[in-house]
Amino acid sequence: MKTKITELFKIQHPIILSGMSWISTPELVAAVSNAGGLGILATGVMAPAETEQAVRQIRSLTKKPFAANVTLYFPGSELNAKVLIKEQVPIINYSLGKGDWIAEAVHAYGGKVVATVTTVKHALAAQKEGADALIVTGHEAAGHGGAVTSLALIPSIADEVDIPIIAAGGFADGRGLAAALALGAEGISMGTRFMNTKESPVHAIQKQMSVEKTAFDTVYTDRFDGMPARMMDSEGARYLMNKRLNLFAAAASSKNITRELGLPMMQLMKGMMSPGPKKSGTAKPKGADAGMPKMPGKKKGPFDNMKAMYTTFAKLARMAIGFGAFKAGTMDGDNKKGVLPLGQITGIIHDTPSVKEVVARIVKDAAEVMKASAKRL
Repeated sequence: MKTKITELFKIQHPIILSGMSWISTPELVAAVSNAGGLGILATGVMAPAETEQAVRQIRSLTKKPFAANVTLYFPGSELNAKVLIKEQVPIINYSLGKGDWIAEAVHAYGGKVVATVTTVKHALAAQKEGADALIVTGHEAAGHGGAVTSLALIPSIADEVDIPIIAAGGFADGRGLAAALALGAEGISMGTRFMNTKESPVHAIQKQMSVEKTAFDTVYTDRFDGMPARMMDSEGARYLMNKRLNLFAAAASSKNITRELGLPMMQLMKGMMSPGPKKSGTAKPKGADAGMPKMPGKKKGPFDNMKAMYTTFAKLARMAIGFGAFKAGTMDGDNKKGVLPLGQITGIIHDTPSVKEVVARIVKDAAEVMKASAKRL
């Protein structure tokens, strides 16, 4: 199957692995790329040295094109991005931040850049920043999906941009791929489906949960890590949804992030206050926040500093809670203290096949669906 995405990335099938923290490991990335799709390495919870090692491990496992992501909202993302650029990763996927500096550096060595977006506004901004393609994430997706469902979001963005888009959120089979193409996408990105495969590092308990759960067995809230996210409805998820934020307790747990990312606490907090670098040559943003100018005649006082620190610490606390819960849920299979990112599409997932079987099945079924649709028309 040929689309603008297969031609852009030089892959066989327009099927992409979502970059999921702790899940999209070198082994899973290579498996998807070797099956003819595109694997995306998740670097969000990696220190720069780990990112470098992971990229080199992927290259030892596959000769096919692959990608890696950077979540610019996360502290330390700039360091990981620089590692990916230094290693000349063929395709870099960024989200939750301004990526013009990434596009400029990646294009310099002939690579491609993909931005993950959830709104038309952000899609147009990413296109202007130099993105070669977009991953458009709908409300159905596991993790941080948007507020609008894929059925409405994909054509809305496809109508407004000139670069190819990849549909994410609500895709797990050939019917989904055919539907995405009909809506204006050039391929699909899947998280939940690839999470439940033989090559996935996710705990066996959670893979079985994915088989047993229905489309109605997920929750969507910002109480996990501070941003709206979809998780499996479980005891752990309900506990975190009802838990009040304890900054003192979170201060202790936030030390786990410093260990995960290899960053000192002060650098971590600084990164949370101003994530991502500014493009070289641009003016320094005015005011307490980038893009928010100071009011005329108003000086920044001690209260403003305290408020900014509190907000930053609260974000860091939520992230610390989320990091621990995500890891416990995905790697340990703990549904009492942990949470599992799970898309609504889990309702049509009934097995745990190999990555190769998943890709082959989707391509075959999509062709049959499109052929049958053509006959009806």
